[in-house]
Amino acid sequence: MDLGLEGRKAIVTGGSRGIGRAIAELLADEGCDLAICARNRGPLDTAVAALAGKGVRAIGGAVDVADAEAQRRWIAEAAAALGGLDIFIANVSALAQSMDADSWRRSLEIDILGTVNGVEAAIPLLAPGGAIVVIGTTGAVEIAGPPRPYASAKAALVPYVKAISRNLAPKQIRANMVSPGNVYFKGGVWNTVEEQQPELFRTMLSRNPMGRMGTPEEVASAVVFLASPRAGFITGTNLIIDGALTQRVQF
Repeated sequence: MDLGLEGRKAIVTGGSRGIGRAIAELLADEGCDLAICARNRGPLDTAVAALAGKGVRAIGGAVDVADAEAQRRWIAEAAAALGGLDIFIANVSALAQSMDADSWRRSLEIDILGTVNGVEAAIPLLAPGGAIVVIGTTGAVEIAGPPRPYASAKAALVPYVKAISRNLAPKQIRANMVSPGNVYFKGGVWNTVEEQQPELFRTMLSRNPMGRMGTPEEVASAVVFLASPRAGFITGTNLIIDGALTQRVQF
């Protein structure tokens, strides 16, 4: 299926590894020029080189999204360098799991404000027919384990995305959320749990009815579809991608 993304311009935050890298790779495969950001220059440069090798224009920026002004400035510069903006993917997360004050603070600054500041900076730059996709988590819609700043922070974004989808609809700009369940990749959270807490990893793996965790590429496929003209009448949704991990009924 041709997703109609050839020549479109995209920005992906947190695009150097994991889900963000998979999204950027698939956008490039579909012919998008794109800009990605991450905090660490080394992995960022590696990712940009790989994306450029696909024959598209790829640029990178070493940006900490907790720095609101730095993120706004980079988004504006990246859109100008790309020659416009059609797609904005907000993917960065602090992934904070501890209940200490610093973890809550980082979740607020990165997951909530980092996302909102990025989206709000992108909105005036998006062309008609543009799309916003925010990466959430199933932890925001169903309790699994003890309280975590990560889940609560992501939950705050669900009504935000729905609200902007309503506000932007007359401008023909769509906004959706994608909420993954357990996603496994080398160097990721579940790989770390596997190595450091094997019993917990086996327990969590056993809760997945499909017998496995998801992959970044499986999440990316949904994100890129929602960002494409093929999803032109889909806006305001929170798409759960969890292999039936959650038990809630989603009306």
